[in-house]
Amino acid sequence: MSEETQTHVAGALPLERLGSMSGLEVVRAMGEGSLPVPPIMLLFAFRPVEIESGRVVFAAAPDERHYNPLGTVHGGYISALLDSTMSCAVHTLLPPGQLYTTLELKVNFTRAVTADAEIRAEGKVLHHGRSIATAEARLFDSRERLLAHATTTCMIFAAGRTPNG
Repeated sequence: MSEETQTHVAGALPLERLGSMSGLEVVRAMGEGSLPVPPIMLLFAFRPVEIESGRVVFAAAPDERHYNPLGTVHGGYISALLDSTMSCAVHTLLPPGQLYTTLELKVNFTRAVTADAEIRAEGKVLHHGRSIATAEARLFDSRERLLAHATTTCMIFAAGRTPNG
């Protein structure tokens, strides 16, 4: 994935396309701009920089709009970045017609994040089963210092079904 600026459109993925594309193809198409990206990616300026089977890296450049009252990047922004990275890593392993949703998210914050440099989140799948996948992510600053780390559990289900039934 190139570091060049891509033009992306936000919106829901067309479900009819999900039946014919693998998860890796879907995530790569979102990264290339040929499929819409989730609106939160544009709102928070997350961008994929590496996409491979079971692993995704996002970069982001938070600014003062993302600060909490203490003058550091809000934990919700960091959590959303880590969740997105892990979820996309899970998505890369899904066959056509399969979707996922986050069941559980655990985040540990190790350093304050400020708007002075780009940050990078790397998500990797730990386990991929028939109905459950787990993944981890780590967030680094430009000096490769660990800022936060997270784990997730995702439920996998067929595209025509809702996660709860």
